[in-house]
Amino acid sequence: MKKSRSVGASSPVNGKQGTDWDTRRKRKSADITQALNASPVDVAALRRMAISEGGLLTDEIRSQVWPRLLNVAPHVLDQEPETVERENNKDYNQVLLDVQRSLRRFPPGMPDEQREGLQEELIDIILRVLKRNPQLHYYQGYHDIVVTFLLVLGERLATALVEKLSTHHLRDFMDPTMDNTKHILNYLMPIIERVNPEVHDFMQQAEVGTVFALSWLITWFGHVLSDFRHVVRLYDFFLACHPLMPIYFAAVIVLYREEEVLECECDMAMVHHLLSQIPQDLPYETLISRAGDLFVQFPPSELAREAASHDSMASSTFKDFDLASTQQRPDSVLRRRRRQKQAALENSVVAVTQPSAARRFVRLAVMGLTVALGAAALAVVNTALEWAPKLDLFP
Repeated sequence: MKKSRSVGASSPVNGKQGTDWDTRRKRKSADITQALNASPVDVAALRRMAISEGGLLTDEIRSQVWPRLLNVAPHVLDQEPETVERENNKDYNQVLLDVQRSLRRFPPGMPDEQREGLQEELIDIILRVLKRNPQLHYYQGYHDIVVTFLLVLGERLATALVEKLSTHHLRDFMDPTMDNTKHILNYLMPIIERVNPEVHDFMQQAEVGTVFALSWLITWFGHVLSDFRHVVRLYDFFLACHPLMPIYFAAVIVLYREEEVLECECDMAMVHHLLSQIPQDLPYETLISRAGDLFVQFPPSELAREAASHDSMASSTFKDFDLASTQQRPDSVLRRRRRQKQAALENSVVAVTQPSAARRFVRLAVMGLTVALGAAALAVVNTALEWAPKLDLFP
């Protein structure tokens, strides 16, 4: 078993300490071992363990469970990675630039020599997966996901799991265009509207769109969270759930920040700036539980029509979205849009429609639900592979 290269990944999230947590942690570790030793392996139990409080606890456990969650065959895991040819590789220069900028993704205090060696392995994994799967297209942010698998699993296992993930969960992000990525982001506002119409209407009035959540989605939050423990905890959750779960988690973060959002000036650039600065002290376990609740309450099949309708509604801003995603500078795009909007207002009289009073005060109690995570987790797991309309999630 390859020793974990991450730091503190086994620590409990959100400061859970003391004898009670230690007892539950030991019991959970024993339950995971029992599920792994069952014949056949009890994958459903492993999914429940990955979703429930604390996730998979350690990187050593993750190295055993993540392949099961992704259904990677044992013989694939045993394959030694082939040598990667970098010369004349169309993606090499961009991958190299992104990896060189990824210093903050490595544990603080790691010796330079060790980090540089891991960066070389990171480049090789990315180029290897792309070479094996020419239908996949590299995108900026992909390396943030790959480095997480590398730090937890090592190069050999990471290569196998990243390839499976890239052809399934991440498949839509790796198309030649960003149409499917945009479509997945279109689920964000319908989820928010179902739970808190007031926040939804405020964001619509501000015309903030969903660009602020782009890096969250395409990196599984790896690019925006500074604590590696939180990153791997979310990966436990996402790997055990439906491929659209990251967008539910994004919605939960926005809803959690309700007061901040509604107190912000109703201005596109201001709201975008607020939402794009993700807090580092989020109550992750609570938010994971709530995201599971939302998925059960409002499954993707129920939101599909609304998400599809946003395709046409967002068509006027898609050029901005595409530009922001390629330049990684959404703030500048929003500022330009703001200037254009102000110029248009000077030349015409625009009637400002206020949010419906009825919609402002209608609140669903989803965020206050205290559904036991075990029950919610079971429902999430049972529906994890049932739905994939329009999205090419399972080719």
